[in-house]
Amino acid sequence: MDQHIKPVALEKAYRLLNHGPTVLVSASHGGVENVMSAAWSCALDFAPPKVTVVLDKATATRPLVEKSGWFALQVPNMAQLQLTYDVGHTSANDAPDKLARFGVGLFRADGYDVPLVKGSSAWLICKVLPEPRNEQVYDLFIGEVVAAYADERVFQNGHWAFENAGPEWRSLHYIAGGNFYAIGDAVVANTN
Repeated sequence: MDQHIKPVALEKAYRLLNHGPTVLVSASHGGVENVMSAAWSCALDFAPPKVTVVLDKATATRPLVEKSGWFALQVPNMAQLQLTYDVGHTSANDAPDKLARFGVGLFRADGYDVPLVKGSSAWLICKVLPEPRNEQVYDLFIGEVVAAYADERVFQNGHWAFENAGPEWRSLHYIAGGNFYAIGDAVVANTN
C-alpha cells in the first residue's frame, strides 16, 4: 500500500462517509473485478461499524458483491472527477474493459481479497450482512466495515482535514447530469 494510506480505527470509520460523498463501489469474484460510482450510500451504525449502499440489479458490480459477500467503498476526490463519472456511467456489462479504458488502478490491503481504487481519499472494506428482502425490494445492501483506511494527507487524527489539503483532495458530491460539487470550506458552530 501507498505510504500515505493509514488504518482508521473502526470506531471512527463512520466519519469517512458522514459528510455524504459520492463513493466508488468495488468488488470481485471469480477473477472478475469491477468498480462503479454510487451516490446513495451512508454510515449506518458505530459498533460494529456498518454502511449501506444501493446497488441496482442492472449493475455489473452487484453480482460480484452477491457472489463474493464483500465490497469496498472508496471516497473519491477532485483528482478522480472524470474517473468517478466514467465508471458510474459505463457498465462493465456493455464495456468489459472499462477499468483499463478509464485507467482505474487497483490494489489490495493485506488479508482482504477486495479490489481498492488507487488515488482515493478513503477506503472501507465491508462484509455483506445478508438482508434478502432489502436487497431484492430496495437494492439496499448492508455491510459491516471490517477494515478502514484513509490518506493521511486529507484525514488526520480521526477527522477530515480538507482545509489543510490541496483542492484535489476535496470529496465529490454528485447532483445529476455530470454535475458534482466538491466539499466546501470548514465552518464551526458554537457548541456552548
